Amino acid sequence: MEHKAGFVNIIGKPNVGKSTLMNAMVGEKLSIITPKAQTTRHRILGIVNSDDYQIVFSDTPGIVKPHYELHKSMMKFVEGAIEDADIILFVTEVKEKEIEEENIQRIRKATVPVIILINKVDQCEQDVAFKKIAELQAIFPDATCIPVSALHKFNIEAILNKIVELLPESPPYYPKDELTDRSTRFFVSEIIREKILLLYKQEIPYSAQVIIETFVEEPKITRIAATIHVARDTQKSILIGKGGIAIKRLGTDARKDIEVFLDQKVFLELFVKVTKDWRDDERTLRHFGYD
Repeated sequence: MEHKAGFVNIIGKPNVGKSTLMNAMVGEKLSIITPKAQTTRHRILGIVNSDDYQIVFSDTPGIVKPHYELHKSMMKFVEGAIEDADIILFVTEVKEKEIEEENIQRIRKATVPVIILINKVDQCEQDVAFKKIAELQAIFPDATCIPVSALHKFNIEAILNKIVELLPESPPYYPKDELTDRSTRFFVSEIIREKILLLYKQEIPYSAQVIIETFVEEPKITRIAATIHVARDTQKSILIGKGGIAIKRLGTDARKDIEVFLDQKVFLELFVKVTKDWRDDERTLRHFGYD
């Protein structure tokens, strides 16, 4: 039997559960998950291996209309994911009223197999789900439509079976013991950013970027220093909080999750720096990894 391998790229609007789906399919938490839109900023790979195949999942930022240079960089990740995909997973949900024409055309122009995933079917009656499937099948007659619940892992096996069926014959792209292409530092920065998204309101999460400055592994402890960049002085004050209480809570919550992730005790230092309007500065964005 020939070996199969390919890139399966996940796209869709914010808040449809793309990251939860990838985590469920990979079996590990690789993409951070919060109730807030635009949680994913980078393209993150999650790799599923077996003796006969390798699936390279790619979780991309949610499709948005760009308001900052940051958004433009995020959309480049999306367009790149569509261009190099062997299979496209387009994620929508039962309560999404309509798919924008621009996204419909993106899918229709695809030259590779498309699987439409209708997420969150656990939140509706069965007849509503069937109606949504019929509606999407009419819009995308060449695609395969699968109802899913990422939260409850409903139909995850069906998705994986369909993907394996559609994968091209190819040797593996990555070593078989790899789970992702991202570094430990990247995931630590994402854990801290996840806590910012969960603990702070309004503009703060979207104006914050986390950079790991030092990462020192010792036999009994890992020492980490991270800088949180924000766009304005007022945001810095909110992030720190009165008497430093807010950033202490952030540090405690982040440290606990990092210790679970690293399976080791962690000493975490957090610093806050104002980097004026970084979301619209191309040079700063490149420095932050938004190439």
